[in-house]
Amino acid sequence: MEFKVHATDTATGARTGTLSTAHGEIATPVFMPVATRGAVRALTNRDIDELGFDMILANTYHLYLRPGADALARAGGLHRFMRFDRAILTDSGGFQVFSLSNLCTVREEGVEFRSHIDGSRHLFTPRLVLDAQRAIGSDIMMVLDECIHYPATEAQARGALEKTVAWARDSHGYWRERFDTGRQALFAITQGGVYEHLRRECIERLLELDVSGYAIGGLSVGEPKELYRAMTELTLGLLPAHKPRYMMGVGSPLEILYAVSRGVDMFDCVMPTRIARNGTLYTDAGRINIKTARFADDDGPIDAGCPCYVCRTFSRAYLRHIFRAGEIAALIYNTYHNLSFMKRLMDRIAASIAGGSFGALMREYERAYAPGGGDTGGD
Repeated sequence: MEFKVHATDTATGARTGTLSTAHGEIATPVFMPVATRGAVRALTNRDIDELGFDMILANTYHLYLRPGADALARAGGLHRFMRFDRAILTDSGGFQVFSLSNLCTVREEGVEFRSHIDGSRHLFTPRLVLDAQRAIGSDIMMVLDECIHYPATEAQARGALEKTVAWARDSHGYWRERFDTGRQALFAITQGGVYEHLRRECIERLLELDVSGYAIGGLSVGEPKELYRAMTELTLGLLPAHKPRYMMGVGSPLEILYAVSRGVDMFDCVMPTRIARNGTLYTDAGRINIKTARFADDDGPIDAGCPCYVCRTFSRAYLRHIFRAGEIAALIYNTYHNLSFMKRLMDRIAASIAGGSFGALMREYERAYAPGGGDTGGD
């Protein structure tokens, strides 16, 4: 994998670039739709292609449990299994394991957990997680890390930091020895909770490893927005400029814009698709709840400025009707629109950076998504 920076906003740290992978080039900043089990919920691969996404995210934890690493290896990897010919990034599954805290035990060598599917016991070690991602065949692999929730004590954050660094070192050595490093890139994950000195120490120790890129982990897990932004700014100020930077689990338009302004290149989140299935839709004027009665006779599109198939074809009244009627089509159309919004947002961000108008674009969305803005009171 190669990464090149093309343009940088003169007033902020926002930048555009290109990730070159074995499955094509990806323009950054990029948002990756989440295909947890090898499918974006409520959409087809044809939809993803039509929307123009060149990279998706799949999850090692879920794919390891079902259909299993051996089955994926026999199928020739996830690309061939799901007939997807563009880039795939795989999360290590660490966050999913730790979110099931009542089913897992953290050890020095890794994480022992019980499957949420059948209760069977498994041990995720740094090397096993990479072996699973080898079977998946992802273009970018993530190291196993320990993600802690907010709030956490300094001692808990320190413990997670030590394991994260130790596991990253083991992963890095194994990747260098046993993998085609040009075909499968490896990202380390920064941790440290909301403690500045721990964040700084974690980054300094991870920088000793010559990994392909760095992810910002352990944020957007319930901490106040002020702490999220402070830790983001601190982290971005310490990560190398010539490596891609990945903000894990952030899908709010305002927080994406903020992170881009500090130099983040990559994003993923289930938020746009999850809220779509609950009837909440992104527009350039803010969020709307398609379920509300005021749309019962509204013949206009979801977003007049959106060129997607759903906005070109259906009215708000119709979309409200089929959602309230429980039609599966409502989930499909809502999801399609929200991902179209995310793709267009990232395209607008890139164009504004190249054209010197990123600040104006950021102010536009701050007005639309700030508390009191938009149709439903912000993001």
